[in-house]
Amino acid sequence: MNIHESGQMYLETILVLSNQKANVRSIDVANHTGYSKPSVSRAIGILKNGGLITINKEGYIQLTDTGKSMAESVYERHGVLMKALTLIGVSKQTAEEDACRIEHYISDETVEKLKEFINKQRQVAAPNSAPTISDQPLLRSHEAE
Repeated sequence: MNIHESGQMYLETILVLSNQKANVRSIDVANHTGYSKPSVSRAIGILKNGGLITINKEGYIQLTDTGKSMAESVYERHGVLMKALTLIGVSKQTAEEDACRIEHYISDETVEKLKEFINKQRQVAAPNSAPTISDQPLLRSHEAE
């Protein structure tokens, strides 16, 4: 299923919130994104109809296997982009903003090549102790909030 940038962003937000707390509701998504409750409700309905999330009778949102896979892909792309952009000297704030835009459009091939580049740079910096990018969790800067 091909979903728009906003749908990917909602899936990624649900994934991030699910990693922070046991149960996620639409209000949590609205608070995290700053979007209005009606906007979030509409988006959640679209994701549900698309089979990307389920909502139980208590209103808790869960990603389906397909939804989780899509969310993890966007989340990984964001982390790779953040690392690559900061590695070349982009400020953390600008890298965060740019990664949020780019993550929805970048090809799988480019993501893989960026991972290889990052790993090579780490090997040059610390040849005996540098873990590869796939060995470390990729965290968005706003997750530390």
